[in-house]
Amino acid sequence: MRKHLFITLFAILSISTVVSAQSDLAQEIGIYAGPVTLQSDFGQRNNFDTNAGNTGFGIGVMHFINFSSANNRETFFSEHFKVRSDLTFSRTTLKHFGEWVERKPDGLFAQQLKKMHASSTLVGIGSQLIFHPIKIHDFENTVGSFSPYASLGFQVSYYSAKVGSHLGDITLPNVTPGKYLTPSDGRAHGFSTETGVVLSATAGIGVQYKLTKMSDLMFETRFQMYNSDWIDGLNPNKDLYKENKYNDWQVWFNFGYIYYLEF
Repeated sequence: MRKHLFITLFAILSISTVVSAQSDLAQEIGIYAGPVTLQSDFGQRNNFDTNAGNTGFGIGVMHFINFSSANNRETFFSEHFKVRSDLTFSRTTLKHFGEWVERKPDGLFAQQLKKMHASSTLVGIGSQLIFHPIKIHDFENTVGSFSPYASLGFQVSYYSAKVGSHLGDITLPNVTPGKYLTPSDGRAHGFSTETGVVLSATAGIGVQYKLTKMSDLMFETRFQMYNSDWIDGLNPNKDLYKENKYNDWQVWFNFGYIYYLEF
C-alpha cells in the first residue's frame, strides 16, 4: 500500500518539476497547520459535541506553480489560476457523542458506546487547481492586500485506523453493540483495525494576505471526501443499517505561510 503512495508522490513532484523547468514558471512553497474534524461513524450526525469532540490536528507542506509571476503575457488562465501540490499529515482520536450516549437511564448500550474509542492517522499527497477571482499580478504587487480563492483537487492517502474498547475484547457482545459485530464490506465485523490506501476529492475556499513582497499569510477551509468508509475503523453493514449511508470525510481549518521562490 505504501508503495502506491510513494509512486504517486514521485509522479506529482516529477510533473511539477518538469513543467516548471520547461516553462520557466515561478514557484512558491508554504506550510500550514490547524484543527481537523473527521466526520465518521463515531458519534451522532449534525451534533455539536461530535464535531467538537472528534477533532484532531493536521499539518501540511505545499508547492505552487505560479503562471503569472514570471509571465508578462496576461491571459485569463495565468492571471487567475495556480496549481498546488500538497503533502499532508493528520491524526484524530474518536469517541461516540450525542443522543444515544447521553440517554438516561445509563444502560448497557450507552456504556458500550461510551467506552468505544479509535484513532485515525492519514498521510496524503495530492494536487489542486486554485482559482483567484482577483488578478494575481494585482495582488502580488500590493502589500497589505487580500486575495480570496477557491480550489478543487484530489488526494491519495495512506490511512491507519485503530479501534478498541475500554471494557475489554471488542469482539464480545457484552462489550460492543451488535450493530458493530455484524459482518460488513468483507470484514468479519462492522469495525476493523487496519491500514490501506484511499482516494479523496478535495474542495476548499480561503484567503491570502500579502504580508511582504515575497511572502503571504493564508487561511483556508478544505473539505475532503474519501472513497472509503473505513477511515475511522468503523463501518456498520449498510444493507442492514440504512442510516450508515455516507463515506468518511474531513474538514480542515488551515493557517499557513507562503514564500515566493521567484517573482
